[in-house]
Amino acid sequence: MPADPGVIPATPAAGSAPGRSGATDAPESADADRLPLRPALEAVLMVVDEPVREEHLARILDRPRQEVSDALRTLAQEYKAEQRGFDLRFVAEGWRFYTRAAYAPAVERFVLDGQSARLTQAALETLAVVAYRQPVSRSRVSAVRGVNCDGVMRTLLQRGLVEEAGTEPETGAILYGTTHVFLERLGLRGLDELPELAPFLPEAAAVEPDSQEAVPTFDVDSADPPT
Repeated sequence: MPADPGVIPATPAAGSAPGRSGATDAPESADADRLPLRPALEAVLMVVDEPVREEHLARILDRPRQEVSDALRTLAQEYKAEQRGFDLRFVAEGWRFYTRAAYAPAVERFVLDGQSARLTQAALETLAVVAYRQPVSRSRVSAVRGVNCDGVMRTLLQRGLVEEAGTEPETGAILYGTTHVFLERLGLRGLDELPELAPFLPEAAAVEPDSQEAVPTFDVDSADPPT
């Protein structure tokens, strides 16, 4: 974090030897395994931009995973009990700080400042089809929606919400699935926490016969224009 301009930097204590901190100064560096665990976890989690797995935290802090797991859960309970402006949550198989829902309006005004960063209706519909049918090809997504989804899929790829997930054995078509960013944005631990909406979508076999003919598609990387 940037230094508070109102705080005067500490000066060496009188009589201290050159190059040696005063008696009240904290050490400039220390081995990770010698640091107090909970403050160390807070320091690391303060700078991450995606949820961090317990195994990763245990490795970098050189502590047993169970000890790290217990400390994280204790911190989460403390923040909740103290009504802090943030929570420590387990999301997408990892831990990260999040703004508490009660203070979301303040954060939204600060970050967005009147601008909308929401996905379009078309993007939301496409993302829903991918989430419930993954791994799924573009042609099948287009068949479910009834329109070509190449442009929307590119947008979802650029935003990191979907990713390539192999190829279809029969046709060689690229398959797509959702990412950890998708889980993080929705606050889900895994795909099994998605609402039960799949029964309302047609089965893949029902749209497969029409997927190549009813919906125009082309290679977006090709130099030749579509015909």
